[in-house]
Amino acid sequence: MEAYSVFKDLAIIIIFAKIFGILARKCKAPQVVGEIIAGLLIGPSLLGLVQQTDFLMEMAEVGVVLLMFSAGLETDLKELMKTGPVAFLIACAGVFVPLVGGALLYMGFYGMAPWGSENFYKAVFIGVIMTATSVSITVESLKEMGKLKGKVGTTILSAAIIDDVIGIIVLTFVVGFKNPDSNPGKVVLSTALFFVLALVLGFILYRIFQNIDARYPHTRRIPIISLAMCFFFAYAAEKYFGIADITGAYVAGIVLCSIKDSTYIEEKMEVSSYMIFGPVFFASIGLKTSIDNIDGSILLFSVGFVLVALICKIIGCGLMAKICRFNMKDSLKIGVGMMTRGEVALIVAQKGLSVGLLTPVYFTSVILLIIVSSISTPIILKLLYSRDAAAEATQ
Repeated sequence: MEAYSVFKDLAIIIIFAKIFGILARKCKAPQVVGEIIAGLLIGPSLLGLVQQTDFLMEMAEVGVVLLMFSAGLETDLKELMKTGPVAFLIACAGVFVPLVGGALLYMGFYGMAPWGSENFYKAVFIGVIMTATSVSITVESLKEMGKLKGKVGTTILSAAIIDDVIGIIVLTFVVGFKNPDSNPGKVVLSTALFFVLALVLGFILYRIFQNIDARYPHTRRIPIISLAMCFFFAYAAEKYFGIADITGAYVAGIVLCSIKDSTYIEEKMEVSSYMIFGPVFFASIGLKTSIDNIDGSILLFSVGFVLVALICKIIGCGLMAKICRFNMKDSLKIGVGMMTRGEVALIVAQKGLSVGLLTPVYFTSVILLIIVSSISTPIILKLLYSRDAAAEATQ
């Protein structure tokens, strides 16, 4: 293949991703859904305009690292500390119940798998995908209703942040255990060592960035050095600790999320991510999604996957909220608010594909979950809040 043909592929990806992203937004769905559909349309399964290449795969990997770095930068550590144990407990339940539910669903379809077998890790990985929470749509809905800054809204937002941190840690363990050369003690030790060193090095780098920020505020050198730090953390996590590169990128973002220019860094990252790397990553999901082998059993599995993922979040988060002394109505709102899935679920699925824990045909299930949860969550939340308003009006 000619070296310059990659420019044609990039032109097609960017144009189709943008058009379908706009169409998705018009249909009240996340823009990423449109970009994934664009990749599916132009990929080998349908029109065949773009073929998956090593270069595009590497660009997609850069895209996912930048997305996780941005997610870390958006983390509000003060808000995280303020909500405290309640949000943490809700997040833990929101990870544990879907993790178990997803694994049982997979085993229900493909048979019980003994501990440590290939199928066991594949089953657990289906549960790992279900643990992710994306609250961007929930936040927008709560904003429209003026409920974001209330107790329920704050709890949902904080629990979702903690949820993703725990989910990434679980992903790290599952990917580590799957490696045939590893043993449980080594995986636990290397993971713990990574986070300890990240904490120490992160604190030192945070102080250094604070000084740079004070001397050269709002200058381009800050996001440039930040980007280098992101890539170094991603490299070191994979190379020296056997941990997913996205974990390293996420930790790098968290280290810098509290400096004054964190928003400025995020804005600069957003340019390259939004313009090229993001569309390539989400379109690559569509390019990899295989519809050739989809049959009745896969469709049935996809329906079960969506239902189990949604119900397990409501049960896990809602029940823990009730235990933490929220009333039944607010507990239900918290459970529903945690249902949405988005970029993190795709990122986890992508990592599963790269390490052999997921086959491309199951991307259909993940995409369907994102679409259904993104549409249903705002509708159900509005119904729950409007019912409360109606009840208050009659009193």
